[in-house]
Amino acid sequence: MLVKATNGTVDQFPYTIGQLRRDNPNTSFPKTVSDTTLAAFNVYQVTQSAAPAYNEATQKLVTDAAPTLVDGAWVLATSAVDMTAEEIAQNDASVAAAHRATRNELLANSDWTQMNDSPLSSADKTAWAVYRDELRNMTDQDYWPHVSDDDWPVAP
Repeated sequence: MLVKATNGTVDQFPYTIGQLRRDNPNTSFPKTVSDTTLAAFNVYQVTQSAAPAYNEATQKLVTDAAPTLVDGAWVLATSAVDMTAEEIAQNDASVAAAHRATRNELLANSDWTQMNDSPLSSADKTAWAVYRDELRNMTDQDYWPHVSDDDWPVAP
């Protein structure tokens, strides 16, 4: 990722080697252009900042539109911002749909355990029935739809 900048001010972002070649048609650039050569044309490498820790249920990550100069290096920052109530509702609906699909698949994959001709013992059938009830009841839990791995019932 590159930026074209003059005196610490962004002229163009993102910027590419192809654009550098088009902007300088009378200059012959090597196949791999060094950072020193790029700097001679006011073009600099941009690094992406690490994503901060955030609450996926109420926040989203937002990347700045342009990099900033930080201690002599161009950095594209990412920050966590609070979602609107509408965004939270949409996110919850999407997460819930994905978890329902997983739950439905787990139920479908264990349907055989409740059939009359299942090879399971009565005790095993009961254990599977309890597991299936726990799967069905997940949507009634306080943590729904924000399910962690530990919240899922364990198959017998």
